[in-house]
Amino acid sequence: MDIPENSPLVYVSFSAEINQNTTESLISVLANCSNSKVQQVYLLLSTPGGSVMNGLNLYNVLKGMPFELIIHNVGSVNSIGNTVFLSGEKRYATATATFMFHGVGFNTNQNQRFEEKALREHLARIMGEQKIIGQIIIKHTNLSEKEVAQLFREAQTKDADFAISKGIIHEIKEVNIQPGCPVISLTFKR
Repeated sequence: MDIPENSPLVYVSFSAEINQNTTESLISVLANCSNSKVQQVYLLLSTPGGSVMNGLNLYNVLKGMPFELIIHNVGSVNSIGNTVFLSGEKRYATATATFMFHGVGFNTNQNQRFEEKALREHLARIMGEQKIIGQIIIKHTNLSEKEVAQLFREAQTKDADFAISKGIIHEIKEVNIQPGCPVISLTFKR
């Protein structure tokens, strides 16, 4: 979709897992918004989470974009998706939206053998990534380090009321797409 030059507002809908393909697609769309001198991007976000590496990439790129970024949780924002969500300058959620937090982990292949060296490497990576994610959450909310650690341990799903009480969002409100504004919907093969 061609984005009109100097558009005051563009909506982007992203409802997908965070992986290399979806991350590159979202960054491409947002780069086009930047190149077209869009003033404000309104990201409609729902994600089950996904790759920590790609989520941190998205967070850092989104924070660096030259337009005002508004992010609206329109369903559920889970796992590393919370880090992406927190890149928004303004953050909203619908009344029925949820946020799920848990600690970092890793998947294994069946019949995979572990030795001490490999386990220590995995644990160091997990603890390092979890520390970075925790710092981002603390920076953009009023959650304490202790509260973040508890969310990671308990793998809890929280509602919009919790999110507003902890500064994760600025307001609970429904989506209201302005007439005449471009809307870009990212779609991915499943």
